[in-house]
Amino acid sequence: MSDPPVEHDHGRGLLYFADGSLAYAGHYMHQGTHPDHTHSFVEIAVVVGGDGRHRSMLGSERLSVGDVLLLRPGVWHGYEGCESLDLYNCCFSVDLLHREMAWTREDPLLGYLLFTGPYAMQRRGMLRASLSPGELSDCIEHLDALDRLRASPVEQHRGDLIGRLTLFLSVLSRAVAGEQAVVPTHPAVTHAMRLMEDDLARRWTLGELASVLGLSAGYLVRLFKAATGLPPVAYLSRHRVETAANLLLHTDEPITQIAQDVGWPDQNYFARRFRAHYGLSASVYRTRFTHGTVRLGAHGRPIK
Repeated sequence: MSDPPVEHDHGRGLLYFADGSLAYAGHYMHQGTHPDHTHSFVEIAVVVGGDGRHRSMLGSERLSVGDVLLLRPGVWHGYEGCESLDLYNCCFSVDLLHREMAWTREDPLLGYLLFTGPYAMQRRGMLRASLSPGELSDCIEHLDALDRLRASPVEQHRGDLIGRLTLFLSVLSRAVAGEQAVVPTHPAVTHAMRLMEDDLARRWTLGELASVLGLSAGYLVRLFKAATGLPPVAYLSRHRVETAANLLLHTDEPITQIAQDVGWPDQNYFARRFRAHYGLSASVYRTRFTHGTVRLGAHGRPIK
């Protein structure tokens, strides 16, 4: 079996795809403490054996077999008190979500799992669920298939890889939703998300966004809250801090420039919003989770 296509920066905290992979699955066994780290891709960890605790901005939580953690890029986390904690990790690039799997944003279950759920209810980019034995078995089946695909050329098995990843995410999305009714996201909400994400530097206001969409501000807020639990401007803030974290990890841009790039030219305001989301200042986040010799280039490849 080939080595996982994930490398790190000698213990300083940043994980990245080393070979331009789109997605992969593989086991990680933890004993004792695993240091805090972050990553440049979406990570889903499924507990298949042992136990331990997950440490993050939200505190420390006990893990047991069947627990699942989804983390958006930029989220920092670690593990402690691990006793043969066996995690089946599935990692995939954000680019994949914006290209071949862009349709998942429109799907009620997958859209909640991947885009809105991790930021609803003050989750800070993390989503947790517990799988039934049957759901866990189904997830392992698809993760095993993804694991086997690691040895296959991506250009010849792209469809297999995306298909298996979609099957895994579909099982997981149903488990996260449980028996609660999932309302389809209104097209205006997804349109608004794309408008804001495509022009982060713009100083969006609720009134301006509503006007572009041809809706009243109050109605747009109700639609957004129904889909994400957040009003539009709060959702925009979540995306801005995630983008800022990515730029801090992967570029040498000054923090002042990054703040402007994401639409917060007021440095004090940027500092408050970043700390509120990650629990760390932007400068401490960069120092703690990045290494000066590791930068990502095209397709997620590191530049030494």
